[in-house]
Parts: sequence; structure tokens; C-alpha cells
Amino acid sequence: MKKSTVEEIRARFDGDVERFSNLDTGQVAAMDSPVHMELVASAAAAVSGPMLIRDCKAGASGVSEGGGGVLDIGCGAGNYTLKLLEQLDKLGVKPRVSLIDLSKPMLDRAVLRISEAIGQSPETINAMQGDVREVELGEARYDIVMAAQCLHHLREDAEWEAVFAKIFRSLKPGGSFWIADAVVHDMPAVQSMMWARWGAYLAEVKDEAYRDHVMAYVEKEDTPRSLAYQMGLMQSVGFVAVDVLQKRSKFASFGGVKPG
Repeated sequence: MKKSTVEEIRARFDGDVERFSNLDTGQVAAMDSPVHMELVASAAAAVSGPMLIRDCKAGASGVSEGGGGVLDIGCGAGNYTLKLLEQLDKLGVKPRVSLIDLSKPMLDRAVLRISEAIGQSPETINAMQGDVREVELGEARYDIVMAAQCLHHLREDAEWEAVFAKIFRSLKPGGSFWIADAVVHDMPAVQSMMWARWGAYLAEVKDEAYRDHVMAYVEKEDTPRSLAYQMGLMQSVGFVAVDVLQKRSKFASFGGVKPG
């Protein structure tokens, strides 16, 4: 099957903002979406919160100065960043926020929601519309990078390797990278079983027409890799302490740390 182009994917997300704007349900088509959001936010805060407290000087507004902070790749309507900010607020940390998304309407919604949540002007948020394969991330800039339900749009191995290496370089020493995404399975029989289980889940969420619609665009748009592949890739580009937060059926959340 010929896969969707970046332009086709962007157009679909441009018209799908509302579905990604519910902090309680998350992305309903992804199994355990609220659980993955909570786990990624809690783990990122637990691992990198002390680093943020130590390294970020608080300005008059209480917002960290001198760069650093959080980068949310494929931010959608901002759910993962909002969850993370809730956790960091408990530590008294207000990091700078950077966002990347293909979709301008999605990015605009994320900026609005996050600025309202932190009581800051939208201009304080660094919003970048574009493809992570092309956006410049810089060197040793971020304390936390998250990528939720977006890396499955990467295609060839060379793209996966380049993006993971770019993210590694963008983190400060001691920073952490967290993924929540669809995965495939290396055993064909297991892949078929997990695909069927997900289909049954989608039919229970709504109905069989909804199941067929979602599975059809996922088949056309996505080229995910296995959990083992992605964890191995994280290690190969330099991450240490790579660990799994949760895996259920074809969805997993996991992360790693850049050596300090």
C-alpha cells in the first residue's frame, strides 16, 4: 500500500483538533491513552524534575530562564504537555515550553490551552510548525523531550535513526526522552493477534464502522516499529537506563536518559 504523504497527514490533523483536545480521555483510539499520559508525565517529572530545579534559575515570573525546559514533538492539542506541567507544578517548576506539530490548527489549540493553564501569554511558548525530520532542535537545549503518537509516521530506518540521534543531541546531559506510541510485533502471528485485539477494542469504543475507519487510515498512514527496535535504537544513539512504563496490545510508553 502506498503510504500517506506528509501533506495528507497534515490535512487530516487540521480537521481533527477537537478529538485531541480532551485531557481526560486523551486519544480515544489509542488503548489506555489517559494511563500513558499520566505515566509519561509522572516519569518525566520524577526523572528530570530535580534537574530542572537545580539548573533553571527562576525569574520574577517564576518561569525558568536561559533556555532549557520541555519539548513536545507532535504535540497535538497539548495534552501531554498539560499533564507534565501538572506534575512539575507540584515541584514548583515552571519550565519553558516548546512545541512541534505538522498541523497549524492543532498547534494553535495547544498554545492556547497551555498558555491558559500556566497563566502566561501565548508568546512565551515556542511553537514550531513543521516535521521533526526537518525542524532544527539545537544542541543540549532541553531537559525533557516527549513524543506521543507521532513517531509512527517515520518511514525508513534511516529516518528513525536520524530523528532519534537528533533528539539525543537536543537534550542536555542528564535530560530524558519519553515516547508513547503504537508499536508493531516482530512475530507475524503476534502482530495479527494484537491487530485483532485492537480492532475489537475500537468496535467496543463505538461500533464496527468506527473500527474500520480508524484501522483503514492507520494502515495507510503509519509505519511503526517494534518496542524492541525503538528501545535498541535509543541505546544505540546513546541513551542509558532505557525503561518501559507500560505496554498493552499495540501501544507502549517508554523512555531513556542522556548520560550526565
